Amino acid sequence: MLEVYNISWRNTAKAAVALGYFDGVHIAHQSLISQMCAYAQDNNLEKAVFTFTKSVTLGHKGKDILTPASKLEIMRNMGIDLYYSPDFLDFSSLTPEEFVQKILVESMGAQAVFCGENFFFGKNRRGNVQVLKELCSEYNIEFIQAETVCLDGKVVSSTAIRNALSEGNMEKARAMLGRPYGVNFPVVHGKKIGRTIGTPTINQLYPANMCSPKPGVYITCTTVDGIKYPSATGLTNRPTVNGTGYTCETFILGFEGDLYHRNVQVDFHAFLFEARKFDSLQQLGDMIYSSAVKAKEYLTEKGIIG
Repeated sequence: MLEVYNISWRNTAKAAVALGYFDGVHIAHQSLISQMCAYAQDNNLEKAVFTFTKSVTLGHKGKDILTPASKLEIMRNMGIDLYYSPDFLDFSSLTPEEFVQKILVESMGAQAVFCGENFFFGKNRRGNVQVLKELCSEYNIEFIQAETVCLDGKVVSSTAIRNALSEGNMEKARAMLGRPYGVNFPVVHGKKIGRTIGTPTINQLYPANMCSPKPGVYITCTTVDGIKYPSATGLTNRPTVNGTGYTCETFILGFEGDLYHRNVQVDFHAFLFEARKFDSLQQLGDMIYSSAVKAKEYLTEKGIIG
């Protein structure tokens, strides 16, 4: 069972620790974490991750790909035992030496540490991979630097995923993430225009700290109570109804029910077309419905839905 802690908790066992922000938990992150888990298994250690949340904007970090809850759930599914996720401000003032001593040694009981080549830590990011390697040696901690993961000759990174999303290239984003890009935000009340034209939508709002794909209409798959439904999602400012705010609106084909205030998973599979203004609400409704039908055909062909 995965247990979640902050840096004040003391682990009484010994652990192998994967270090990183792990935004997206993409295939390079998964490779590093899997390597840590295998080492922990072979050496009878707890499988631990040290990451963090951000209550302040960090200039060296882009907007988030995953919510903290989604990141935690992915880690849970990877078999992590201990998950440390303090706020950045709780440890950012520590020197590299203090970080290793107070967090890795005293709090986490680290016997082995895993990180990527671009890992920085300590106050003002003064610690890098070489510094960490030297400090681990002082404390007799095994240090393992994970290999860089490439896809089609390009390094897999959170920045590359953000770039793919900004281009509407969901296939490329999926390849790097190892799963479809998706959102899991609460459903909120909208203007309820969709229900008047036969295509009721669920409305989800992007938090300010979350990156979002290129505006337009997408083939999506929406999961409700474990059932996958074909859907079409518009990321627009609703030009047909003179909207002003950026919204994520999804029409779920074949679903009827009330999803207000529930967190709903919407996975993006393919970009259909850019946002456009229609001459009438009926044309808008026809577009939404036909897009959902295309989604059903696409998702069925790909074996994503039955």
